[in-house]
Amino acid sequence: MRILTITAALALGLANPAFAQSVNFGDDSSQWANDGECDDGRFTGPGLTSTPLLQEDVLADATDCRTAYEAGRLTLAGVADDGTIDFGNDAGEWSNDGECDDMRFAGPGMTTTPLLQDDIMRDASDCRDAYGAGRLTLAGQ
Repeated sequence: MRILTITAALALGLANPAFAQSVNFGDDSSQWANDGECDDGRFTGPGLTSTPLLQEDVLADATDCRTAYEAGRLTLAGVADDGTIDFGNDAGEWSNDGECDDMRFAGPGMTTTPLLQDDIMRDASDCRDAYGAGRLTLAGQ
């Protein structure tokens, strides 16, 4: 009976993999909050705005991003349902300089220069190294 209970619990958990990770959507402090489009560069999908993503909108468009995420129109960029991070590649202009330039992350391993949309998932080595050293977390965690 105990094995059956464990099996049922696992099956229920796998039926809703989107709930395997807890997403901090932040608040609605963005100038673009509540306009029906997510402006947070941590996300990807058809619920995301088509305008350039700005550093100041990370964790600042909660209602729009939560609504699109819960509707299945957004996912966390490069993060699997089990929380595994795809760091991307080193194709960014500022890769391999010892600072993470990917706005999906936060912490002392980040660059102090403005973050650009073009650097999302394009500074893998720097971000992976800082994350592994405990100097970065996913933004909002």
